[in-house]
Order: sequence, then C-alpha cells, then structure tokens
Amino acid sequence: MAEAAPQPLALPSGLLELCALLGPSRDSLRGPELVARRKGVSSLSSLDPEVLSIFVPPFVSKEDTQVAGANCATLSKTRRRSFRKKREKPKTEPGKGPPPEDVSVPNGVDLLALPQLCFPGGVCVASEPKEDSVHFLVLTDVCGDRTYGVVAQYYRPLHDESCFYNGKMHREPFWPSVGATGCFVPFAVCVVSRFPYYNALKDCLSCLLTHLKLCKDFEVDNHIKDFAAKLSLIPSPPPGPLHLVFNMKPLQIVFPSRADPESPVIDLDLHLPLLCFRPEKVLQILTCLLTERRVVLFSSSWALLPLVAECFLAYLHPLQWQHTFAPILSRHMLDFVMAPTSFLMGCHLDHFQEVSKEADGLILINIDSGTITSSNDEDVDIPDIPLLAAQTFIQRVQSLQLHQELDLAHLGASTDLNEGRARRRAWQQRLNHELQQAALQLLVSIFREVKNHLNYEHRVFNSEEFLKTRALGDQQFYKQVLDTYMFHSFLKARLSRRMDAFAQMDLDMQSDEDRLHGVLLSPRRPTIEKMASRNPPSLHATHRRMVVSMPNLQDITVPEPPARNSSLRKMDSEGSRSSSIVRSTAFQATYSFKIPDIHFPLVSQCVQAYFSDCVALLSKAMGHLAPDSSVLLARFFYLRGAVHLMQGQLLDALLDFQSLYKTDLRIFPADLVRRTLESMSGPERAQAERVPELRRLISEVADKPGDAPKPDDRVKHFELPKKHMQLDDFVKRVQESGIVKDANIINRLFEALTVGHQKQIDPETFRDFYNCWKEAEAEAQQVSLPSAVMEHLDKNECVYKLSSSVKTNRGVGKIAMTQKRLFLLTEGRPGYVEISTFRDMEEVRATTVAFLLLRIPTLKIKTASRKEVFEANLKTECDVWHLMVKEMWAGKKLADEHKDPQYIQQALTHVLLMDAVVGTLQSPGAIYAASKLSYFEKMKNEMPTAVPKTTSETLKHKINPSAGETAPHAVDVLLYTPGHLDPAEKVEDAHPKLWCALHEGKVIVFDASSWTVHQHCFRVGASKLNCMAMAERNQVWVGAEDSVIYIINVHSMSCNKQLTDHRAGVTGLAVQSGTPSKVYSCSTDGTVLAWNVSTLRVTGRFQLSGGRLSSIRLHDGCLWCCTGSSIVAVTTGGLVVQELKVDENFKEMRTSFLSFQLLPEEQLWTACAGCDSVYIWSLRDLARPPQRVPLQGCSEVSCMIRVKQQIWVGGTSLSQGKSTGKIYVIDAKRKTVEKELVAHADVVKTLCSAEDRYVLSGSGSGEGKIAIWKVE
Repeated sequence: MAEAAPQPLALPSGLLELCALLGPSRDSLRGPELVARRKGVSSLSSLDPEVLSIFVPPFVSKEDTQVAGANCATLSKTRRRSFRKKREKPKTEPGKGPPPEDVSVPNGVDLLALPQLCFPGGVCVASEPKEDSVHFLVLTDVCGDRTYGVVAQYYRPLHDESCFYNGKMHREPFWPSVGATGCFVPFAVCVVSRFPYYNALKDCLSCLLTHLKLCKDFEVDNHIKDFAAKLSLIPSPPPGPLHLVFNMKPLQIVFPSRADPESPVIDLDLHLPLLCFRPEKVLQILTCLLTERRVVLFSSSWALLPLVAECFLAYLHPLQWQHTFAPILSRHMLDFVMAPTSFLMGCHLDHFQEVSKEADGLILINIDSGTITSSNDEDVDIPDIPLLAAQTFIQRVQSLQLHQELDLAHLGASTDLNEGRARRRAWQQRLNHELQQAALQLLVSIFREVKNHLNYEHRVFNSEEFLKTRALGDQQFYKQVLDTYMFHSFLKARLSRRMDAFAQMDLDMQSDEDRLHGVLLSPRRPTIEKMASRNPPSLHATHRRMVVSMPNLQDITVPEPPARNSSLRKMDSEGSRSSSIVRSTAFQATYSFKIPDIHFPLVSQCVQAYFSDCVALLSKAMGHLAPDSSVLLARFFYLRGAVHLMQGQLLDALLDFQSLYKTDLRIFPADLVRRTLESMSGPERAQAERVPELRRLISEVADKPGDAPKPDDRVKHFELPKKHMQLDDFVKRVQESGIVKDANIINRLFEALTVGHQKQIDPETFRDFYNCWKEAEAEAQQVSLPSAVMEHLDKNECVYKLSSSVKTNRGVGKIAMTQKRLFLLTEGRPGYVEISTFRDMEEVRATTVAFLLLRIPTLKIKTASRKEVFEANLKTECDVWHLMVKEMWAGKKLADEHKDPQYIQQALTHVLLMDAVVGTLQSPGAIYAASKLSYFEKMKNEMPTAVPKTTSETLKHKINPSAGETAPHAVDVLLYTPGHLDPAEKVEDAHPKLWCALHEGKVIVFDASSWTVHQHCFRVGASKLNCMAMAERNQVWVGAEDSVIYIINVHSMSCNKQLTDHRAGVTGLAVQSGTPSKVYSCSTDGTVLAWNVSTLRVTGRFQLSGGRLSSIRLHDGCLWCCTGSSIVAVTTGGLVVQELKVDENFKEMRTSFLSFQLLPEEQLWTACAGCDSVYIWSLRDLARPPQRVPLQGCSEVSCMIRVKQQIWVGGTSLSQGKSTGKIYVIDAKRKTVEKELVAHADVVKTLCSAEDRYVLSGSGSGEGKIAIWKVE
C-alpha cells in the first residue's frame, strides 16, 4: 500500500493576519466634483473608499523556503502575495472594491465591508492637513470567531497628476505648502490580527505613519509590506507572565500575554468606562449585558466605541457574550439595529436620533454624556444588581486610583520616551488587575450560591429552589439572567467543575466559617449564628455543612467568622464590611523577552537568520533561569518550539514541545503537535520515533483517536417526574432534587414509601414527598429565636424540627430539635428550657397518660443529669417524635463511639426524611413506614457491642472524603505534608495538609490543623493513583496506574506538569534530599528512574527483572525494591547489592512479598500475600531464617509503616463473612503486638504518619473513611 502523503502544516499564527491600505479610488479623485472643489466650490460629497492593497503572510515564497532547508517543503502554506489595485483594471462598482488577486484572505475578513469600517464616517477630502487618527474594529465570521483590527487614518496631499496607485515615480513635490489650494485625501492602513492587541498595534501603526509621511508616493506599498512582514514574523506569546517586546523604531512595542489559557488578552485601558460613567451606571450596563438586552453604544469618537465595549466584556469574564458584537456600524450599516436578537453594537453620536426612532426595545448608551436611555422614549426597565454585591463593587471601584498623574506626582519627569511608556504601562497593568478582581468579585457575589442547587452527577440545576432563596428585591434580576445563553454556558462550566477564574475567586472569597464547615451537605438549615445576624428573618440564607473539629489533636484557635446579614436588601455597615472581605490576590510579576530585529531585504536567508537569532536568544534566556523558574521555562519552550516550526526544524520543535509537556501542561499545544506529526514524511516520523523522549509524546498525542467522545455538557433543569418510578429511577430523581445524594439512604426511603404497596412510586407520591420536604425546609428558614434563647445554644447549631405547641411537665411550648439537643421554647414570654442533650439521654419511650376519660399519647425522656423524667403530651405527633428522638440518640451514641461526626449528619437526614414520609402518606401505616428509616436505632439494637476500649482510646477522629458523593469511595493513598511559614503564602497554605487519593484520579486535600476541607476534589488523570510523595516544599508527585507521574503545585492546587517516561503503572516514589533533590520512581514493568526535581529530567535509569515491582524505598544509600518474587537492594546506578527471594524462604507455600519496612537497627520487616504474620530478617545476613510475629485474626496484611519504635500494620479480618479492617501496633524492639485496633468496616488500604504524632488510615470502598490515631 502506498504511503499516505504528509499533510501540509498550517503554521502557528503570528500576530498578523492581514494588512491593507484603503482609500478613495483613483477615478473618484479625478471626477468633476474634485475639480469643482479645487476651483473653490465649497460642497463636495463623500467619496467611496475601497481596498487599494492587501498584504497577507507568509511573505517568503515556498520556492525560497525550499532553498533554506529541506524540511520547509511541507511547512509552507499556499503562496500568498501582496495585492495591488492595477491601473488597467476596469472601474468597479462603488463600495465593492476589487476582488483579491492571487491572495488568500483569512476567514472572518470581509473585503466588501472593510472599507466602510475603516472609513465609518465616509471619505472626505480636506482643504488642510488633519491630525492622524486611530480606531478599532472587531470582525466576526460565520462561526462566531473574532478577529481584531486597528485602523490608522492619515492625510496625503493630492496633485493634478495623482501618483499614489501604480507605483511609478513622478516629479511633483511630496507635500505642498498649506497656503496652496491643494486637497488632502484620507487614507487608512488596517492591521487585522487574531488577538486584540489594541494598544500594541496602535503603537505599531503610529511608527509606520512616521515613515509613510517621509516617503515618496511610490514607496508607500513597500513600506507597508515591510511593516506587515515584521508583524507576521512575531509569534504570539503563550499564556502566562511572559510578554514579548519588539523594536519598532522609535518605540519599543510590548505584546502582553494572556494571564492563563482561559483568559482573554487584555491590551487596553480597562478603566475607560469608569472615566465615562458613574459606578452605578457601570452596574446598569453590566446588567443589560447579563440579561442579554439589545444594546447600542454611542460616541462622537469612533475609537471609544470598541474600547468601551471590550472593557465591559472583559468585566464579565469568565462569562462570555455569545451574541452579535459589532462595536462599529458605519452609516451604511444602521439597519443592523433592527435585528430581533440580542446584540451589542456601536454607532456615531450623529445617528442617535435616527437609531432611537428605528426600533423599539433598544438600550441606548451615550458614552460622551454617561447616560442610559431606551429607544422611543420608553422607560428603562433594568433590574438592579443584588444590593450587597453592588455596594461592594462600588466601594472597591471608588477606592481605585484612576488618574496616573496623582500616582506620578512625586516622581521626576522621564527624559526617555520608552522609560515613560514603561512606567505608564506598569501603572495600567496594576490598575487593570485591580479592576478585573473587582469585577470578578462582583460576579462571584452574584452567582456563588448557584452551586448549592446543582447536582453534578446528573448535571441538574434546580432553578426554582435557587430563586426561592433570593431576596425579594433581587428576584427580578435573577429571573431575567437565568434565561440567558450566557448563564446557561456558565452552568455548563460549573457542572463540569471547571477551575476557572470564577471558581478560584469563589475559593478565595470563602469565609473562615465556610472553610471550617467544609463540604456542603443536605439538609440545609440556618445556624444560630445566621439567625443572630439577620433581622428581620429572611428567606435568603447561607447554608453550610457542620463538621466537628478533631478533639485533642492540636490547640487550634478557629477565627470567629464575621456575622453576615443574609438579606441583600437590608444590612448594616458592619455586615457590608464583612461580606466584602476577599483574600487579596497579589498582582503577578511579569517578565519580557525582546525579539531580535528583522533584517531586510526579506529573502529566505534573512528570515532564517532572524529565526536563528530567536532560537539563540531563547536558549540563552533559558540558560540564565533559576532552577525553580519552571513557569518562565515553559514559556521559553513554547516560543522556541514555535520558532523551530517556522524555521522548518520539526524534530527540534517536537523536542521543545515534549519538554513543555512535562513543564506546564496547561499551555501545551496538543493540536499543533498533532498536525506537526501528520505533516512529517515517513522517514521524518521514523526518526522522531527513534528518539526516546519523543516516543511517548507521539503515542499520547498522535495515536489517540481524533474523534474522542465529547464530554457531557448538558444542563437539565429539575422537573418533577410524570410517570411511575422503579428503584433506580427513584434514586436518580431524588439525587437530582438535591434532597439526598447517598444511594443507601435513598434505598431506605424507597422502602418506606412503598410499604404495603407495589415496589414503584407514582408521580403524585413523589410530588407530595418533595413538597413536604421543601415546606419543612422553608419553615426552618423562617425560624426566629429570641436572643435570650440563642445564648444557650452553640453558634453552629441549627433548629431542624419544631413541634406544635404542647403541654409538658416543664411548661407549655414547642419542642425544638437541633443536632445536639432537645429544648422547650416556652410560650408567652419566650424562654429556654433544656430538655436533654442526646449524649445525656438514658431512655426514650412513648406511652399514654390518662386525662379524664382520654388516654393522651406522651413522650417520656429520662436523662442522666436529672432525676425528673421529661414528659410531653405530643398527641398525634408522639409516635413520629419518638422515632426521631431515638434515631438521633442512636446516631449520637455511634458518633461518640466511633469519633465520627458524620453519624449525626446521617441521623439528621433520617429524621427529616421520617417527618416527610409521615406528612406524605398521612395514613395509619405512616409511622411503620417511617420506621424503615430508623437505621441507627436498628444498628444499636442488632449490634449492641461497643467499640473495644483500646480502639476507642487510640482513635481520635474520623473524616469522610466521600462526603457529598452518592456512594463511598476507597481511599487509595494518603500523604501528610507538614506546614511551612512562608511570607509569600496565604495563611491557610502554611497549614499542614492531608492529601487523599480517591478513585479515578480524584484528589481531595484536608487542612490537617482542623481536619476541614482545604481543596475540594480535583482530578489528576482518570486512573487509579498508586503513590504520593512531597518533592521539595511546593510539589506533590503522584504516581498513577496510567504510567504517568502527575506533579501538583501545592500553592495553586493545580496539576500542570506530567512526567511520561514510564511505560507501565507507577507504583512507588522515593525522595532523596539534597541539592539538587532527586526522586526515584518505579513501575510495574521493573523500571526505576531517577529524576532531577528542578529540571524534571531523567538522570538515571535501570531495569529490574522478576515479578511486579510494587514499591521502592531509600535506606543507607541504597534503593530497596519490592518485586513480589523478591526484595532487592541496589545502588542508585542499578547494581544489585542484596536480594531476598521469596521462593527460597517460603518453600511450603506459594506467596509473594506485598510490602516491607526498613529499620535503622538493620532489620527488614515484610508482609506476604495470604499470610497472617509479619516476618523480620536481619540485613546483616538475609540467609538466616526470619523471626515471625503472628497477627491474631488477620487474614492478610495490606500495608505497614514505621512510627517511632513501632510498626503499624494494616490488615483484613473476616467477621461473619464480612471483611473488616484491623490495625496491629507492633513494638519493634520486643517484636510483640501491643495493640489490636478495630479500624474500619472495610479493608485498611493505606497508612501514613503525621510527624510521628498521629497515624492516618484509609479504608476500602465499603466505608471510604479516614481514621486518625494517636501514637503513644
């Protein structure tokens, strides 16, 4: 079969897409009207502009490039040449311009509309020279992709013998005296780029105009072509802190990069709208955009229209305007405002009245006067942005310094042009950053509670419930916003858990209370602190999960979270201040790389010399970088790879991109690399695959199917079911509703609702249950307790259930249930009477008492602290309260025994579901049905055995990394990292952390000083994670089953680096301290690699024979490796020093080594598959028989670690046919089991030590929890 021909490679786009010269046609300047004007006639109608010349890259032909290098043949695009209007061409129709001749115009550039946009006010001949002017364009193609134009208009004198078009020299002087009756004709140079470099391209065109004014007419085209060629050879800077600097004499031009791959390029002054509008008006305009109105901007300055429009769109980032965006409409395009759909357009102020009468429902914004009106004098119905968010934004904006003069008043005058420009640019960048942060904080304040009403598993948004939680004055705003395309895209990003600027700001804006309470869990109820902060009560409330801090672990002072008013319409100044607290995001330092000068004439040798200079300068800059400057190093790799591609050096380009792949995955150009590989010939591809570093990159990028399934980005709005539901459908519907996520609890609910019926639930029953739940939730939001009552309660307590008014032996009132206690809210003069805490209860029973001829159902509660039994005549509510109190009592008892506060959370969920089931069924069997949810009460009765004393004394706390998930997940790896006090870090970043690896590459991070969630779940790949290690202070290395080592930045909590040199699952990591520090990694195929942490390069490699290589450790200068069939000690170069073979020591049984530990006392402790013992060898003589430490009741050992003089062994024990997790604590000196701990309801999968003070154990998917044990 013939080899497929390589595909031509489309090179990465430079800054220039197209450069054009525009102006009036030659024939129009020779018309009778011009003659009349030269004779003194004052009136002259506008001339029709057209495209005179077009210059499109590349400017070096394919044939020329072939001379420079053999690889260039497949790199070149179809030849593009400059186009010039020919004298011999017949006259074209006015306004249509000539067709392109032998030139390929980029998509999105309409040559028919371009002349009108470059001269939106028409072409008017002037009697005297006018000042040069600049304005800006945004061009959109049919796919919605935008390109950006910068237009510089300038005037040239016109003479009897016009000589501007055919390139022939004439003898007329260039610039006549102003007193002559000459004419000055406007021309325009338009630069089109894929990037909105408004300021940079404006500066470039300003430099060009200084040359055009000094050149002869016939030289204009050559100057413009040289100018375009320069821009076309400048690569676009990659996202990050590296800006490109280019010398366009007399100015140094700076091309700023995007802050990150998701952010737009910002090369304009973002404070322009604040100079034109008051902050309140800015918020109104943002509301118009958020609600997707039909907006028209007006100004007498064409330049201001696109700049102000772009500023407002930048304020909305990461939300994106997805409708028509035409910031400049020429006088011939005014009918565009008749479009029925949403749009953002701009017109000259002269057309204000005309547009106002043209269409109804337009929002008319006058930039010059700073006013907002509507067309046809209608009232402007713009809803208000939520008040608290608006006030915070206004306060922050008013604190900004918008005038550079005030900032520079204390400085001396700059005598260097470029120094003054650099000073101005630095000031503007800081101001832009502050404005972006203020706008982003505004968006987060408006939309942050959307996440409380999302179901990620089924991608559902419960819009109705979200609206119910909004303040009444804000509901009109939210109703309009929720129906927009912009918000729909925002929901897609939230449901995909995209870590964009919004999500990062949301984390930064979390209060200390939010971080303390961690993951949000249903049921949602306002805390006592929330009740205290709101006056009057409001439906708008913030819901938080309650997490009990680990006792006796560390003396931690949790800062008191500020009291915040939950209503957005009424607040005091203190509430306003506290709500605006944001962890400051420091302005990131930027760096610059100066591009070398481009030498002319533009032939292939000069271009190749320019590329070589670029490569040399980039290589030199990389050589001067500090070892920890990986951010800059990645940008240099990107640029050098792009230049190599332009140069035709494909192999060198791939090597740079492979280095980039390891250094910063976020900016890795996967599509470009794939196209590069496709463009290579067979021999070139074979040569690349012979390079070891490239082999994995090729398999990762090129060998993956191009038609990979797209991720699910649907957004469903919650709807009540309309047909009968079996169990699976019912589970899905309840999860979508946001009531409960845990599938096991929903199974119990299904049993309760179908007692005595067919095992399916009809839509009416589901609707009644849903309404009962939501009504109870709404009632709880409205609970208002007197301050005298709240003084007796903890600030994080919530009232979950209130009875009706009942008679008790301690007065008349309502019984209230929190997660901690029962109390009586007395009537008349509201007061607090303690009934009992759940911990203090001794007996709960339902009975009846006689009253006249009646027997009244009564609840009796006996407590340990009081002799008197509490009695409440609950009547019809007695049975359900009896069930609820006993379930809470049982849940509290289990929580105390297992040191696990989640039992309380689950008990609360059971209790509220019981209440909803009784309210739904309203039948004699409702109580029996609700009893199906008494899960912990049954547990207590069926398994009355308490937690063993030794276990209870050693166990300090349990946390659940799967909280909020539909089912528990196995804890595969745990890593504890100590805290560091670094002034550059945020305070919470300096705390010690616990890293937890769950299934499918998920990682969750806990603050180990309080055991609250520091970073919610994020992914590193999609495979099982096998090992973790901390390399230096800012990196966590994670080895995965997919053979990749993922590197997490501990400050940004992001994974942007991957090491792909292994060919099988990575199973072990060992860190060797020193300068530079090293990491050794191993994989199942027996490969061991040594890594330089600073450069991320492999410094050593060797292969071990034998079975599965499962772990690796450093001990006494040697690497000890567990291969299953043996444990081998090798030098760091791979030379075998010692070896312990399993078949030589276990001849009677077939087994393999599972794990091992090395002790300073020259001991090797091992665990073997299927063995119930730990075996100990002496390193001085591995041939001697081992000592054996039996583990009673252990069926298999799964993991072990050394802590002080102890060996902690995690294993599995079979009890009544079920696997349970046990931990055996062995005295290393005596070699005896000191403690046997009943650790988990499933196998102990991993162990790690926290500074030898605590041991942390993670369990399998049957429980999915982490236990924290005290080391003695």
